[in-house]
Amino acid sequence: MSKVDRRIIKSQEAIKTALIELMINKKFDQITIQEISDRANVSRRTVYLHYIDKFDLLDHLIEEHICELRKLCESEDNTGYFDTVLLWFEYFESHYLFFSTMLANQGGPFFRSRFLEFVLQELKSVESLTEGSSPELNDGEDEDVIIQFFGSAIVGVVEAWFKKEKPSSPHHMAQRVGALLERNL
Repeated sequence: MSKVDRRIIKSQEAIKTALIELMINKKFDQITIQEISDRANVSRRTVYLHYIDKFDLLDHLIEEHICELRKLCESEDNTGYFDTVLLWFEYFESHYLFFSTMLANQGGPFFRSRFLEFVLQELKSVESLTEGSSPELNDGEDEDVIIQFFGSAIVGVVEAWFKKEKPSSPHHMAQRVGALLERNL
């Protein structure tokens, strides 16, 4: 396994951070590569050396966080929804700048759909999702409709949490969301 040069990692991190910081005050479509390179204190050439364009940069940034969330879900021995949701909220809190920018500020459309896709995949991975749930909830309902409903609800709750600047702790959020999922799925 080849070792990645620390300078490359440092440049990539500076470029990613620059994009997020610029997105706090500016719409993604209005951000230029020159602004990203200036903010990251690297040349435009360095940005293009690592990313095709700003869309590729954003895609890499989003994919990095989705992959980390997926690894968390796979690596932990979660016994229920509470454990999984707690891991998510702790991760969201530790990466506050990224998630608050993506969900509460200008990055929403690009990130929201990818995040929803991740949540839906995680909900689908739960064995017998609707087995044992209340008959009135899924009486004649397609499992995909139920998954879509709860996936959209989770994304909305996370989005509201960031928009309100984390009014509750990750543990409290995990209790509330986990209880809703346990009760209804």
